[in-house]
Amino acid sequence: MRVLVALSGGVDSSVAAAELRRAGHEVEAVTLRLWGGPSDSGCCSVSDVEDARRVAAQLGVEHHVFDFSDRFTERVVEPYVADHAVGRTPNPCVECNRHLKFDALLDRADVLGFDTVATGHHARIVDRAGVASVARGADAAKDQSYVLHPLLDPDTRRVLFPVGGMTKRRVREVARSLGLRTADKPDSQDVCFITASEGRAAFLSSRAALHPGEVVDTDGRVVGRTEAVELVTIGQRRGLSLAGGGGRRYVLDVDVPARRVVVGPPERLRRDHVRISEVAWNGPVPTGPVLVQVSAHGVVRPATVEGTDPGASTAVLRWDEPSPRVAPGQSVVVYDGDVVVGGGVALP
Repeated sequence: MRVLVALSGGVDSSVAAAELRRAGHEVEAVTLRLWGGPSDSGCCSVSDVEDARRVAAQLGVEHHVFDFSDRFTERVVEPYVADHAVGRTPNPCVECNRHLKFDALLDRADVLGFDTVATGHHARIVDRAGVASVARGADAAKDQSYVLHPLLDPDTRRVLFPVGGMTKRRVREVARSLGLRTADKPDSQDVCFITASEGRAAFLSSRAALHPGEVVDTDGRVVGRTEAVELVTIGQRRGLSLAGGGGRRYVLDVDVPARRVVVGPPERLRRDHVRISEVAWNGPVPTGPVLVQVSAHGVVRPATVEGTDPGASTAVLRWDEPSPRVAPGQSVVVYDGDVVVGGGVALP
């Protein structure tokens, strides 16, 4: 089989390429140039491209570089900025997978005559009642099925995750045994286009207006101020410089137009359901109990799907027990056991 491996310059994709070579496939590697600005947090830096090139040379596979930077800016960076401007909490890694790695890259692979695309993600592809589906990887601590939830059948049939059945420890052991230069390279951070030195606030302030605002309690009394309401997230506790006393207080609501953040005790965060939009189901809509995850490595909670049909763009997930409110804009992913069956975006 002719396989195009997305080689990021990290250890996981390096071992993915090595495993495919060992299995006898015809392998070529590609590194995606996504972000043209500064990067020091992995997967987009100049050093990562060089690491990928050297790993490809070690493995004896041809190495390409595809420049998808314009599409990355349009589909990932600009929506990220726009979401913050209206008080939403975006998931840039989800959108990168949706629009770049499993859209633009699959299209390019088709044009070049590859049978399939492989990545170093910690996830698996399984058959669920005849539907090719993303499932959790073997290493629960490194599982990336959440950020891969937009990948649906039939595209799922064109993707391989060679390290999905391995623990991260095993991945590094394999890399060391092969003498790969990435064997002990640290994992990259999620938001590759925000540098550690610059930070989120500086990145966003250079691209959108940020506004100071007041922080009030549930009775409307001012208890603090924030330098930028656009940077505050539902459920946040730290970084608000609140007046002392009153016990633990969390962000209950963010009103960007009013320049106001409401805080209160944790029990005021709890809801009995979450409404989601942009819903996509991979196969039949689930009718019984499901498991739901609302952040990349968050707690998995039981729920039931309500108020939807196969063509609906919205759905309601009813929690078995009241759960913390999900920040608008966050990806909400639905599982049947370890298998992703669908997902969407949290509504206010």
